[in-house]
Amino acid sequence: MARQRGVVVCLDPKVRRFHEYTPVSVITPNHHEAESASGLPAGTDDEIEACGQRLQQMLGGPAVLITRGESGMTLVDDDGSAVHVPTMAREVYDVTGAGDTVIATLALALAAGATMREAAVLSNIAAGVVVGKVGTATLSVDELIAAADAAHTRD
Repeated sequence: MARQRGVVVCLDPKVRRFHEYTPVSVITPNHHEAESASGLPAGTDDEIEACGQRLQQMLGGPAVLITRGESGMTLVDDDGSAVHVPTMAREVYDVTGAGDTVIATLALALAAGATMREAAVLSNIAAGVVVGKVGTATLSVDELIAAADAAHTRD
């Protein structure tokens, strides 16, 4: 029903049964989950892309955003093209909740009209802020804006 109504469905998987997650708009496994679900190695950029493309085949073509810790993220868009987004974290104190931050920011950005690539970049920036805090942390709008401005200035 969501697809018929044009509603974006974002999913952060936690089990190996990825084939049961269809249809979704975007799925955000970490590199370990992507490797396990796809049955392919996920050590290099090319391998990560292949994992994402295999997951797309399994799920019927959604975008796949694979989080890769200190290696950033890889977005395999729904057309099969891939973009690697380098990490935005300067110092990592605690990764607790980073995946939740990614999926929440991604969903919010998509709901606000961002493209999948724009949403992935913004999610990466948000995760970079959160992992720089000790313990399970939250992210304010002001922190996200400041981090996005700083990332834009660095580019």
